[in-house]
Amino acid sequence: MNAVRNAIETLYKGICTVQIWMEVEDPVTHVSSFQEVPLLTKQKCRLSFEKQMTTTNTVGPAVIAQTTKLFIAPELDIPAGSKITVTQEGRTLDFARSGEPAIYSNHQEILLEPFKRYA
Repeated sequence: MNAVRNAIETLYKGICTVQIWMEVEDPVTHVSSFQEVPLLTKQKCRLSFEKQMTTTNTVGPAVIAQTTKLFIAPELDIPAGSKITVTQEGRTLDFARSGEPAIYSNHQEILLEPFKRYA
């Protein structure tokens, strides 16, 4: 690993698990059902939160947008629609991958949205 990647990874304060929704066959009954299946576990990462300073003009109260970004190793393949559970600074949050990752030589950045359900 190179010095730049080591420096970036010293900023990783979180641990994440990536799960996918897939069909799994019970080995005893041979009945298939959809379940959450871990794809990646205990991966070092970092969440970054950015609040958008502009508000939306609405009839009700002002709405402030927030962008959440995951920083993680570049070689990991996290499919769209995955459930990503991140524990950082004592909080555990569930997200879904949104959009294509920006992959660099030393890390990748993935925009996240709050997890509601599998697509």
